[in-house]
Amino acid sequence: MDASLTEKLDKIRSPKLQNQHQTAIVLSAVEDTLRDQKTEFTPTAYFAAILALLSQSISSTTGLVNKELATSVVYLLDLVTPFTPQPLLRAKFSQILVHLAPALTLREAEAPLLRSAIGCLEALLVAQDGPAWAVPASDVGPRRAVSGLLTLAVDHRPKVRKRAQDALVTVLNRPPPSPSVDHPAADMCAETSLRSLSDLATAKAKNRKRRTDGQDHHEPGLMHALQLVKTIAATARGWPSRRIEPLGEVLLNISKSSHEYLTMAAFEVFEMVFKGMADEISSAKLPRLMEVILDLRPAQNDSQLLPPWIAVIARGYDVMAQVSPDETWDKLPELFDLIRSFLASSSHNIRISASEGLISLVATCVPDHVIVTPSIYDEKTLEKLARSATDLLSVKYQAAWPEVFNVLGFMFETWKWRSDPYLTTVVKTVGELRASDVFTGKKEADEVIGAAVTAMGPQLVLNILPLNLARPQAGEPGRAWLLPILRDHISQTYLTHFRSEFVPLSEIMFQRVIDHGNAERTVEIKIFETLVQQIWSLLPGYCDLPLDLTEAFDQSFAELVSNILYQQVDLRAEVCRALQTLVDTNTAVLSEDHVSGEVTLRRVSKDQAQKNINHLATVAGNLLAVLFNVYSQTLPQSRGYILRCINAYLSITPASELMTTFAKVIEMLETSLQDGPPQTQADKQRQPKSKDEMPPASHTFMDLIITMAIYLPRDSYVTLFNMAAVIILREDDPQLQKKAYKLIPRLAESESGRTALRERNVELQGLLLTSAEKTSSAARRDRLMAVTQIVDFLPSSDLHFIPSVLSEVVISAKEVNEKARTAAFDLLVLMGRKMQQGGTVVNSKVGHMPDDAPDVEASLEEYMTMVSAGLAGSTPHMISASITALTRILYHFRESLSSTLLTDLVSTLDLFLTSNNREIVRSVLGFVKVCVISLPTNLMLPRLSSLVPNLMIWSHEHKAHFKAKVKHIIERMIRRFGVDVVERACPEADHKLITNIRKAKERSKRKKKSEGEGEGNVEADDDDEDHVRGKKNRFESEFDEAVYGSDDSGEESEADDGEEPYLSSRRKKGNERDKTYIVEDEDEPLDLLDRRTLASISSTKPTHKRTPRPFTKTNVDQDGKLILGKARTKTMTTHDKMVVDGSSVVTTGANGDKNPGAVESGSGVNAYLEALKGKDAVQRGQRGRLKYSNAGHKQGGVDEDDGGEGDEDMMMDVDATERRQGPRK
Repeated sequence: MDASLTEKLDKIRSPKLQNQHQTAIVLSAVEDTLRDQKTEFTPTAYFAAILALLSQSISSTTGLVNKELATSVVYLLDLVTPFTPQPLLRAKFSQILVHLAPALTLREAEAPLLRSAIGCLEALLVAQDGPAWAVPASDVGPRRAVSGLLTLAVDHRPKVRKRAQDALVTVLNRPPPSPSVDHPAADMCAETSLRSLSDLATAKAKNRKRRTDGQDHHEPGLMHALQLVKTIAATARGWPSRRIEPLGEVLLNISKSSHEYLTMAAFEVFEMVFKGMADEISSAKLPRLMEVILDLRPAQNDSQLLPPWIAVIARGYDVMAQVSPDETWDKLPELFDLIRSFLASSSHNIRISASEGLISLVATCVPDHVIVTPSIYDEKTLEKLARSATDLLSVKYQAAWPEVFNVLGFMFETWKWRSDPYLTTVVKTVGELRASDVFTGKKEADEVIGAAVTAMGPQLVLNILPLNLARPQAGEPGRAWLLPILRDHISQTYLTHFRSEFVPLSEIMFQRVIDHGNAERTVEIKIFETLVQQIWSLLPGYCDLPLDLTEAFDQSFAELVSNILYQQVDLRAEVCRALQTLVDTNTAVLSEDHVSGEVTLRRVSKDQAQKNINHLATVAGNLLAVLFNVYSQTLPQSRGYILRCINAYLSITPASELMTTFAKVIEMLETSLQDGPPQTQADKQRQPKSKDEMPPASHTFMDLIITMAIYLPRDSYVTLFNMAAVIILREDDPQLQKKAYKLIPRLAESESGRTALRERNVELQGLLLTSAEKTSSAARRDRLMAVTQIVDFLPSSDLHFIPSVLSEVVISAKEVNEKARTAAFDLLVLMGRKMQQGGTVVNSKVGHMPDDAPDVEASLEEYMTMVSAGLAGSTPHMISASITALTRILYHFRESLSSTLLTDLVSTLDLFLTSNNREIVRSVLGFVKVCVISLPTNLMLPRLSSLVPNLMIWSHEHKAHFKAKVKHIIERMIRRFGVDVVERACPEADHKLITNIRKAKERSKRKKKSEGEGEGNVEADDDDEDHVRGKKNRFESEFDEAVYGSDDSGEESEADDGEEPYLSSRRKKGNERDKTYIVEDEDEPLDLLDRRTLASISSTKPTHKRTPRPFTKTNVDQDGKLILGKARTKTMTTHDKMVVDGSSVVTTGANGDKNPGAVESGSGVNAYLEALKGKDAVQRGQRGRLKYSNAGHKQGGVDEDDGGEGDEDMMMDVDATERRQGPRK
């Protein structure tokens, strides 16, 4: 019997769920019957026995006889049927279908019974042959069974619906042997599902017209019907070709629904239909489908139906271009004109959809051969498309110019160099629009011109739109704005053009700066200097795969570049970047492993790139000499780009020239070491700091040697290592020593360097061990990186090097420099991996071990023992460093260490919590936290009885944040082990800390509930591993987060609702009609015949310059003092004048009535009283701090619209503060 069937039956024999016991009983009865009959347990025997039970549980007349028995029998039948011979299934089809029909049609049938019955039908239908499928649906046959599956495929129960749809897919994907492309039941499935979909869509439309309750009861059914159509379309043969036209019409009507899920589902159906037609077999249906969709063209201004229709058209022709690219290319001009007409629509959504459709057609329907080797017919097609594109810049499409510019830019990107000469008119028109001062779409125009520069090249664009900077022509505007566009978009062009066009222009501009002399720089001179900078910023673009490198980069151009590097400091960065780009881009072409679509459209082939590299190699030696000299003359903070350029040319320099250059640099380094004075760290600190001070020459030469190291041949490594050994042992120059240590990691970047490190591993071990005591603090990090490379290449026979340097690495874990600490931690882990791989540690070769020390086998436990030896150190610093190192090793190898070793380690370090040294305890706290987070629960629970009391000793220590650290560890214990377990282990006197943590946790949960964040976020606080949350990690590694991370779940953060960003903005009205405005000059009328008039037509209302506000005379009172209250624009009348009477101030209104006691803010009489008790008076808040009440005021007064509410709120806050603080004394 089949192994998979046996496995399934074994699971039933030993059920784990309650609802499977009945099935196990039925299976046991079946097997007992087979044993009694002495029948072998075969699928056929099982099938016959279960089929006999089926007639007893389900009757064709009375329905379900025994529901529980029927469910179990049909479930077993579902298991056995796929393994039953197909001839037997065909013979028993009618009998099984008659008995299953009640289970499929009765309303009281439950989902488990239905799913099993569907599985039986699936196996039966797959087994049917061609004659069986010819039986009509009115008779008992496969078609009637399929009809039942179609009904269940739109059932309201999700699992039943899904099971029926999967069964239909399986049946339709396995048709009987036949010459027909489609399955015999495919047309029936398509017709039934389409009819159901159409009826539901019609009912939905009618219901929407008379709907008053705001709900649509047909939408769930419509979604289910769409899913069924999608399922049938997803089959291997796709949607039947005869049913494509009505399907497209129904889907397009559904697409204009306001229900976004329905629209999305309709699009998914279209996508599935197109996807099914992408193969060669079904592609014959695609032209018919596209014709049908084109015939269903909506109205010109239908803003609901047009966008989805355009999207379907674009996706359909995308698939058609994959199947038949030439035929699609022929239809592209007609399609382009069709979609282009919608850009004249008044609806913004339609214009956006039309532009996206055009972009999709241009991107997918233009074959590569049209760009590379076009035929005469292809050129005519390009001309048609170019004329249509140029017409988009007419006044007719002026409202859609932002979308038009996107289309034009994408056409340049797709056509590349074939844009010339077809799109030159577009460049000229857009350039004229861009030059107009009143044109508002400058940003979009710049993108189009930039795309044209990339596609056509700067020479053609400048021929159409000249700069007019050196010798301006009358009537032609200057186009300095083109320089930034050229800088960002030049690529794969002719370097000769830069030499002929921009080098002379740069000389003219620079000569004007020189002619100005040392006089004060004017704005005009600054403009000339900026132009020179912008001109040379174009050079990196010209050096990006130039088409004429071998001709343009000659001796004269190399001399020009060298002079620029020497003389023009401001231009060095651009020139170095350009020289580096020459090498990098050609090297990138050579490194391409395969030829992709993008590579085939490159104009520089691999052969040409190799020629370019060979040509650059001939001048690399001279360029390196220039770059070395410039590097030595440049300040350290500005050397990065020069070093990158040197690195690029070192990679292509011939070996002979490289050796010659290396010998010269080594010679100059030796000379500088002899002549230059030593520079210790103390000497460096005594010297006055200056950013403009050049470093010693030896540092510069050392940088160059490190850069050259990976490109040197093997013969030079002897000299290289000897030089490094001399410098590493020097103590008089820490910076030079630091650079010498960098040589080993640098060599590890190349294959030849790695080979040399393996061969000279023993010598380098001795060098590093000898220089350990002479290493300065500044070189510590680089020394650790060098040791890392040595350990990485360490053979298993030299593992004694690990204990030799282990103490130094452990101490480095407490370095002040963060990078040095990180390097030490990484090295500790690397050493652990090396020891874990196995080998022999020869202890007699370890420096601090006796000669007769026995050898030990390398293992992770032995490595932990080595590190643990530091716990017996003589200084607290060494003990603390050892604990920190053990913490890092434990976190990384926690799953590889034995439980015995872990228990001993935790118990040992638990004792250090009783130490009186804070440095030691601080390290132990980090170790305890890692244990609580990462070690198994069964290992940590027995240790809590001693661990928690020892921790509580430090919970009362406020220095060095001990109290906060202990509290955080206790919080993590509570989260992992439970509050009751931790409280039992905690001393009675410290229970208040546990209570405080528990109450803070509950308070935080209540607050989050009240803020409506939901139960999910509340429960997220109880996760054991908070680093797996979705929040952004603040730490570089998991270990840093485990040791230094804090539990922010207990912190109560108060977020101001007013600071929350707005989630959405106002939507513009869809039916708002676009308006067109003409910007007309005041002096002369607009000439509508001028082509530049297009720039004066705008779809947005022009903004006029604001006129300055008239100056308002300052108001003063009778005493001549300023009135800072409400501004007045009119002079005071006699009724408004103040009446000053002795000690009182009254004001008279317009009717002459007096208001005694009303204090006028502008009066000088009661100014002191106003300053003390007025609305602008100073208040004192918490801790006596001054508070100013300025809310709700505008220019010193209260805004009439606000009603002074801001002041009331401020005073309420002050009163609340006083209530919290109590009465002031």
